[in-house]
Amino acid sequence: MMTKEIRNKNDAYLLQELKEQLRHLFDLRAQAVTEKLEDPSQINKTRRHIARVKTILQERNLKIARHGEEPASAAPTATDGGASGGATTAGSGT
Repeated sequence: MMTKEIRNKNDAYLLQELKEQLRHLFDLRAQAVTEKLEDPSQINKTRRHIARVKTILQERNLKIARHGEEPASAAPTATDGGASGGATTAGSGT
């Protein structure tokens, strides 16, 4: 599966795909140990596919985190002295 195809899938599908590929990698490694692996390059291909899926999931998580933090960081300003949001900041309990 190409990177463009992976990007078009939703998170639930990618998590399921990741689980399946990790299991497939485990099976390939077991076959390699027992010397029944027909195509050794399958291990590297599977590892790369897992890395692609994990990278795209991480990019999405970082994008969500950045968009979630932008409005919160823009709300309190230095001019109000933190009076409006002082109860939620760390260290304001003392």
